[in-house]
Amino acid sequence: MPADTPSTSIGTSTGTSIAPPTHDEVMAALATVIDPELGADIVSLGMVPSVDITPDGLITVGVKLTIRGCPLRAEIKKEVESKVSVHPGVTDVKISWGEMNADERTEVMTKARWNARQNAPDTEIPLSCKVLAIASGKGGVGKSSVTVNLAAALAGAGHTVGVLDADIWGFSVPRLLGISDRMEARQVEGSDKPKIVPNERPVGDGLLKVVSTGFLVEEDTALMWRGLMLTKAVEQFLRDVQWGHLDYLLIDMPPGTGDVQMGLARMLPSTSLIVVTTPALAAQKVAQRAADMARRSFLEVIGVIENMSTFTCDHGESYALFGEGGGQALADAIGAPLLGKVPLEAAVAAGGDAGDPVSLHGTGAAADEFRSIAQQILDEIAPPTPAADLDMAGCTAREFDPDDVSVTAVTITR
Repeated sequence: MPADTPSTSIGTSTGTSIAPPTHDEVMAALATVIDPELGADIVSLGMVPSVDITPDGLITVGVKLTIRGCPLRAEIKKEVESKVSVHPGVTDVKISWGEMNADERTEVMTKARWNARQNAPDTEIPLSCKVLAIASGKGGVGKSSVTVNLAAALAGAGHTVGVLDADIWGFSVPRLLGISDRMEARQVEGSDKPKIVPNERPVGDGLLKVVSTGFLVEEDTALMWRGLMLTKAVEQFLRDVQWGHLDYLLIDMPPGTGDVQMGLARMLPSTSLIVVTTPALAAQKVAQRAADMARRSFLEVIGVIENMSTFTCDHGESYALFGEGGGQALADAIGAPLLGKVPLEAAVAAGGDAGDPVSLHGTGAAADEFRSIAQQILDEIAPPTPAADLDMAGCTAREFDPDDVSVTAVTITR
């Protein structure tokens, strides 16, 4: 600790000869101090590098903050002083403040994300549901189009598929699926308050259940919400929507790695990520950030889709209008399989404008590729939970190395 690091103290003189607390007793008291932002105790987070105890009961606690100007410093100070000074052998408490280096900050954030994952709040998403977040690092790569086409193809195979439009600002799922009805809240059995009911669209023997802010406001209305409001909206879609039975939930993620992404990782820790990129090198590099965010939040990245790949004109000549190799380069960089390369076709945009995804009834290379990717999901990447195992869903053992941001999930069959 730097010699000029300021200390704060609180006098708690007892006027007695009671022995001071042991090191273990002080650490036990500090383990009840919760960092209000990170949601875990300061000992398990590694924020207490030192504790010094003198024979006369003076306790000096070293506390490292993520940044020296942490706005929660006063609250942490108050909690440390009050919890440690409870011991009758304590005469005074001092705090010696320090600041974490880059490696220490990375480690503490890793532990905080893991703790949040292990204490995920309850949602209305069934434990048996396979949750797939369709993500990218930037906008304009066709992520929403990929989401609805995969969802339609999975429903076309006879499954019940939820579609959550988490792109709160840039919602486009309602138009892409041809659904315009307003969402309503109704009283449902087993709940003491009304629940939002998703809009539905039958697809052959399957069913789509769709939730979007586009069902709450007009299509041309600008939502001028800030980060916290966006996160709360997504939380409401997970906790206050009567989703019912789902085989799959596909989440159309907003671009970037901000509040919504972190909130979803906290609330749905079993989510798997599919990253969408275009062939362009710039898009591939930005998409890599989405994969990095997922792994730092202990989410599994299960595949990459290259969208807007080659364009083939009427006379059969193919053109790489947006470059080549971005999908495979991204897959290699993050160690995930390349699930498919969706060519650039006018039929995809036309289907979206008409609210009839090309993967449903369309013909051509793009339609075939969407259906092929959906089949990979069903057969290999994220097969639906077998009916016999539905009552066991959610029984998972996780192996965690705190020095590694990766996590392995092993499903236990009993």
